[in-house]
Amino acid sequence: MLLDLSGKKILVTGIANNRSIAWGIAQQLKAAGAELGITYLADERGRSEGKVRDLTAPLEPSLFLPLNVQDSNQIEEVFAVIAQQWGQLDGLVHCLAFAGKEELVGDYSATSAEGFARALEISAYSLAPLCHHAKPLFSDGAGVVTLTYLGADRAIPNYNVMGVAKAALEASVRYLSAELGPDKQVRVNAISAGPIRTLASSAIGGILEMIHNVEEKAPLRRTVTQIEVGNTAAFLLSDLSSGISGQTLYVDAGYCINGM
Repeated sequence: MLLDLSGKKILVTGIANNRSIAWGIAQQLKAAGAELGITYLADERGRSEGKVRDLTAPLEPSLFLPLNVQDSNQIEEVFAVIAQQWGQLDGLVHCLAFAGKEELVGDYSATSAEGFARALEISAYSLAPLCHHAKPLFSDGAGVVTLTYLGADRAIPNYNVMGVAKAALEASVRYLSAELGPDKQVRVNAISAGPIRTLASSAIGGILEMIHNVEEKAPLRRTVTQIEVGNTAAFLLSDLSSGISGQTLYVDAGYCINGM
């Protein structure tokens, strides 16, 4: 059986620009035949909407919607539109994470209460309400994919509060897998991607050193690309992965096996 997403309706969140991991995922889902819905984080001047719209136009998304996961009304509106125009949801891609730049350098103990709450709300908690609203729309065998990082398991310099958020996200994957699996065989998994130069990662202190370290020590002696992560996401959202749920799959050129 070849990987085929024809006829599947999949919502992709988190595309900011052509360096976003979400962009790599969206490209590979489209290449496999999926019909896409795209969300964007609106700003006051509408610049982000225009950038994401222009970038994703070749993918011909049938839905293009604003989504700020800190706004419960917008979450409800997104799934109301999905219910009205699609009637069902075959896949959900969660590529949402944020922490203030000041929280991603120096001592973890210096994390502010406000910064901690914001990072956990956007990066970890947001998966739960998205799945809650998607639950009645999920088709049999639907899939959910989110993005995590090795910093959930190991203390990575400067990753700080984001590591804590990713650990919470991975725990959420397991609890959501247990919740959503019995009724409709909905699968929930995470991809732990190696460090990639993205807008989000640029906020992490020493990100270039992290990337160079992976290139020097990973078994493949390189880091990974957005497209490689996209290929894994397409697999996890396809029928080929029907027996996989509640897991974190590492796509990091093998770096995670190292003892240092």
